[in-house]
Amino acid sequence: MNERQQIPVISIVGAKSNSGKTTLLEKIIREAKRRGWRVATLKHDVHGFEMDQPGKDTWRHAQAGADVVAISSSHKIAIIESVTGDQSLDEVLARIQGVDVIFTEGYKHGNKPKIEVYRSAVHQELFSNPEELIAIASDISFNNGIPCFGLDDAQGICDLIEKTFGLSRGLV
Repeated sequence: MNERQQIPVISIVGAKSNSGKTTLLEKIIREAKRRGWRVATLKHDVHGFEMDQPGKDTWRHAQAGADVVAISSSHKIAIIESVTGDQSLDEVLARIQGVDVIFTEGYKHGNKPKIEVYRSAVHQELFSNPEELIAIASDISFNNGIPCFGLDDAQGICDLIEKTFGLSRGLV
C-alpha cells in the first residue's frame, strides 16, 4: 500500500447548507492539532471561487494565461491551477501529501467514510446511507448502531478517528 492509500480521508457532510459542518470541522481540526496530527482539509465549492485578488501579481499571471500560478513565502505556499471541469475527489486528494489525516467538506456524494452533522432544527432525516457513516454529530441521540456524538464533542470524534484509522498522537 502506498502513502496515498494510507492517509485517512473523512468527509464531514450534512444534508443542507448551514447544518454546522464548518463549525464542527473547526473543532475537530483544533483537537487533531492538539494531538499532534498534521491535518489537511479540502472544501468543495459547487459555485466556484476566486482566491486571487484582482490587480495582484499572481492574478495578473493568471490573466496573462498561466495554467498554474504558485506563490510562496516563509509561512505558506498557495498553488492555483486552472482546470477544464470539476475534478473528482480522488484526483484532488492525489495532490495532498505529508499529512496524517485529510478532512473534506462538501463531498457528500463522495466515496469516503463520512461523519454526518445533523441538527434537529434543520434536518428531517439522515442524508447519508448508514453504511457510509462512521459517526453522526447531532443535538439528538440516534439508536441505529452508528456512533453518535454531540455537536461539540471533537475529542470523542477524534478518539473514534484515532481508533478506527490507527492514528496516534504526535505522529509528526
